[in-house]
Amino acid sequence: MFTDMVGYSALAQRDDQLALELLEEHRRLLREIFPRFHGTEIKTIGDGFLVEFHSALEAAQCAIEIQRVLSKRNHDVPLERRVELKIGIHIGDVVHRSGDVYGDGVNVASRIEPLAGAGGICVSMDVERQIRNTLEARCEKLGPTELKNISIPMDLFRIILPWEPRPAVAEKTEPLSKSSPRKFVPMVIALALLLTIGLGWWWSDRGRRTSTLPVPRTVSSAAAEVSSKSIAVLPFDNLSRDPDNAYFVEGIQDEILTRLSKIADLKVISRTSTQKYKSAPDNLRDVARQLGVANILEGSVQKSNGQVRVNVQLINALTDAHLWADTYDRHLTDIFAVESEIAKTIAETLQAKLTGSEKALIAAQPTSDTTAYELYHKGKSLWEKRSGDNLPKAIAFYEQAIAHDPKYALAYAGLANSYVLLPFYFSVPQRDAMAKARDAALKALQLDPKLAEGHTALGKILNFDDLDLAGAARELQRAIKLQPNNATAHQWYGNGPLDSLGRFEEAIAETERAVELDPLSPIINTDHAYPFYYARRYDESLAQVRKAMDLDPSFFYARQILGMVLQAKGDLPGAIAEFEKARKLSGDPLHLALLAVAKTKMGDTGIAQQVLAELDKVNPDRQGLAYDRALVYLAIGNKEEALRWLEQSYADHDGANLSWINVEPMLDPLRGEPRFEALVQKVIAPKSEPRP
Repeated sequence: MFTDMVGYSALAQRDDQLALELLEEHRRLLREIFPRFHGTEIKTIGDGFLVEFHSALEAAQCAIEIQRVLSKRNHDVPLERRVELKIGIHIGDVVHRSGDVYGDGVNVASRIEPLAGAGGICVSMDVERQIRNTLEARCEKLGPTELKNISIPMDLFRIILPWEPRPAVAEKTEPLSKSSPRKFVPMVIALALLLTIGLGWWWSDRGRRTSTLPVPRTVSSAAAEVSSKSIAVLPFDNLSRDPDNAYFVEGIQDEILTRLSKIADLKVISRTSTQKYKSAPDNLRDVARQLGVANILEGSVQKSNGQVRVNVQLINALTDAHLWADTYDRHLTDIFAVESEIAKTIAETLQAKLTGSEKALIAAQPTSDTTAYELYHKGKSLWEKRSGDNLPKAIAFYEQAIAHDPKYALAYAGLANSYVLLPFYFSVPQRDAMAKARDAALKALQLDPKLAEGHTALGKILNFDDLDLAGAARELQRAIKLQPNNATAHQWYGNGPLDSLGRFEEAIAETERAVELDPLSPIINTDHAYPFYYARRYDESLAQVRKAMDLDPSFFYARQILGMVLQAKGDLPGAIAEFEKARKLSGDPLHLALLAVAKTKMGDTGIAQQVLAELDKVNPDRQGLAYDRALVYLAIGNKEEALRWLEQSYADHDGANLSWINVEPMLDPLRGEPRFEALVQKVIAPKSEPRP
């Protein structure tokens, strides 16, 4: 906190004795107030104070109390005897040395001090974020202000004091110009109620400020179930004037999250679940409850002329305790080091244990090319959506990223994961898509053997293209070891080789872990229902798929498994209704086959031939057509044709369907048939070597 006595120099020139009298009275009053809010006086600066506090909230409360006391004191005294202060609060980097403080936080605050107005309190955006949900008084945002020797305009807030009249809406002020000193005086007048930015900070042995507070314990029996080492990284605010910087901002959030996800001692929520929230939401406790975490990281990013400012703060949402905050002003090319430093500081603050390999992983720099970095994150954002033509667009961005940095392993892994899923959404030849996926995954792992995303992609390829369940399990286990909070790796491992091999309890545990890490993902919640279905635990599968549908009623994949579960439970009309909805939502030929199966069981004798004829018209490159035909033939009792098409499905390397031949309830009528059992063994038997 900085305080400054208004008009003291002019008063000293007019009446030196009165000036000294008021100075001493003002010092006595303030020194009585500081300790009540755990404020530590660092020094006096002429007629001002520099004070340190344990938290931004205590600093703000202290400032309000100071202005309250002075307002009351000034009420009945002559104008010349009034004591008016400008007060500002800021959080920033400081260094303690020889009883004094230095650093960017002090410098920034000193630049804003001349703008302070009499009788009020001004705080930086970093402080406002920390006090908005706990301070009784409200804050009013002021326009971005350019400061001398500070490269990026700062957002300031004015605390509206409870006893002052509600201010009229002010016009938006023009930022201060570094090159136009004539604008300075009218700007001071226009910002008469603006106050100086001061300090509230945390410090460490390294001279850089980090919180030494222990992580607070949860405060209720419900909260006690939440790990104190759990965290969600909310979307960062884009404070840049250029909206095209949105992907750059997403990238910083995602890179911090990705680094944290490599720490086994933490629980880190996936970005697909945090994206629905804005940064600095109104009710952190509700957000934390919905995501199943104790801690939340908020932040903002401002990018301008090769410079970037990143503001972050870590909050225990269950207790509303502010654990740590910092501001990083760096060159654009230093952003990767900032992301690593933030992740490391968060881990230290949450008291997470880091192995030597984890320290190396979170410090790794994926690329030195900031353009490739932005292109990669554009691709990843589209890959996460998956709907429409987002996958082809994601592929294009990944390829552009690789063109900028041919050694960008993450971009190759993103390319592999996109090609893996492409046949599910488009009529592209599976053999072509999988060949491209394999090449990209192997290239990613050649560049970085410890890249979890590369092992995840290769695991899916071995599962879906090679029908190598053991190989897929090996790669996905490796991915989970390298990145314990990789929700997709847990998802693909559980609803993949584990349930295909009948290891249902393990499969359920893995998909449940995926849901914990990505609780708002429709696809992950849906995949959690499948192991229950394959284990013939239909009621549990039904309960889970309904949770998935609550997240997205239009998600065709959830409708598909819901129909399959209802059919297994004997509710054929309900199953037919769900398959019809899934068909309208996706156009996947599988839903035609599932309709034929359910309607045949209902006694419709003509539907099977009708559907088979429709399948003949489908683009032959569409993934899974042989398997679809097998289901229809089995529904009408033609086991010979069903087996022939299942064998064709194996020849087509259709692991996306055939992987579950050992456990799929709809194939139960074939169990015991020698040809079928031989095919099952081909699928589930360990492969000595992956298919070239």
